Order: sequence, then structure tokens, then C-alpha cells
Amino acid sequence: MATRDPRIDAYIAGKNAFAHPILQHIRDRIHAVVPDVEETLKWGAPAYLKDGSILAITAAFKAHAALNFWRGGEIAGGDAKAGAMGQFGKLQSVDDLPANLDEIIAEAAALAATAPASRRPKTADKAPVELHPEFADALAANPTARATLDGFSSSARRDYLEWIAEAKQDATRAKRIATAVEWLAEGKKRHWKYENC
Repeated sequence: MATRDPRIDAYIAGKNAFAHPILQHIRDRIHAVVPDVEETLKWGAPAYLKDGSILAITAAFKAHAALNFWRGGEIAGGDAKAGAMGQFGKLQSVDDLPANLDEIIAEAAALAATAPASRRPKTADKAPVELHPEFADALAANPTARATLDGFSSSARRDYLEWIAEAKQDATRAKRIATAVEWLAEGKKRHWKYENC
């Protein structure tokens, strides 16, 4: 049997009296259905994890509580109500929970065990930005600035190279090159003014 996190005991105790039985009932049912569940706090609210993946999160507010299954959209019977808080709406008593809560918890645990791969698409590598010939000449005349630019990370180098390449007029480009060489000679990154904000 998994141990209970005392922080969740404190969370439940610190909420309005109406929420105590709701949160405790959900907690007890999750432990009964998923004996190896882990408890923790996520975003300041009780969270229940299965094999390191979030199974469910509960929360209590001034006048209602909420139960959110992490992959609730994939659970049968856990359809979110329109404009509702969580899959089951605003819970104001234990009676507001579905009768088949144990089945929903079991299904959520099975889904948590088969966590999907990240949906975030892999970003393509950015094409390298060429060193503008006028900037190369200015850097050749100032070896300190050149050494600083070469010592920067690729993103810091890209900041300078894109800034100069984006200039549409020759006068703007010349001014940016002069400024860049001055800042590089001082060891400054392109956005150095904002580093300590």
C-alpha cells in the first residue's frame, strides 16, 4: 500500500468543511483502486501519480471542489460538462461524484501506464546564418570582438548575425555592425541590456 503524503492531509484540512469529505472520498477510492498510487502536490493541489505519470488532480475552492483526470478526454464516462470545472463539474458533495468512479479511476490508471509520446513536434534545425562580408571585415579589424563572437553559443552568435542580416538599408547595416563590434569588444551579448532584469 502506498504511503499517504502529509502535505495532502494538510491541504484537505486547510480547505472549507464541505470539501473535506469530497477530497477524502476521492483519495480513498484512488488508493483502493490503485494500491501503488503515489501522492504529491502539483501546482499546489493534491495529485495522484501512477508509475510517474499523473493520474488525477483534485482541488478545492471557496464553494466547490474539482476532480480532473489527466487524460480525461480519453476516459469513457468522464465527459467534461460544458463550462464545468474538471470532468464532473463543480463538486459540492460526495453525491456529485459519478456512481462508477472506481471504474473511471481504473481506466485512468490504465491510461497513465501507457502514457503517450510527447505531442510536441520536433523543431527543424534552423538554417545557418551567413556572416555578412562587411561584418567579417569589421571583425577582422578587431580581434577581441572576433574572439568574443567565436566564444559565444550558437544562439548568441545567431542573435548578432540575424540582427545584421535583417537590416534593409546599408546605413542601418553599417550602424548595426559598428554597434555590434563595440559590444563584442566589451564581451557583451546582443541583448545584454536585459540579462539582469
